[in-house]
Amino acid sequence: MALRLVAVGYGHPDATALIEAVQGEYVERYGSRDESPVDPLMFDPPHGTFLVGYVDQEPVATGAWRRRTDVPVEGAAHVAEIKRMYVVPPARGVGHARAVLAELERTAAEAGIEALVLETGLRQPEAIALYTSAGYTPITPFGHYRDSPLNRCFAKRLAHV
Repeated sequence: MALRLVAVGYGHPDATALIEAVQGEYVERYGSRDESPVDPLMFDPPHGTFLVGYVDQEPVATGAWRRRTDVPVEGAAHVAEIKRMYVVPPARGVGHARAVLAELERTAAEAGIEALVLETGLRQPEAIALYTSAGYTPITPFGHYRDSPLNRCFAKRLAHV
């Protein structure tokens, strides 16, 4: 099951279908959709990147980054936030999320980003395990859900390309 990653616009049909799927998972895990403010243009280069992962032409994974100026990371002048990381349930457990994350890190570093940040929640232990195993460390909560007791935020300094 080789994963092919393609940069697409936020409004691409495969992207919107996967975004709806992850929103459904948020409803199951947290009782509501993610209401973080998102401007689709934030994911267009050079401000960000939105990826869809395909296996045999079927969209199975997504992930994106967007520049942030309001989340400080020590020693990093250029910061971006990871958003919309998701793998459909039948395609989980074979490394697709790790491949998406690696490509987000690569493209962000290539764009001059020095650190990536993200927010996730306690009801997503597999996401927390992925990020910590990839070198992300806990940071002060930020974002729309910063005051939620379920919120967990992480950051990682990127190597320059």
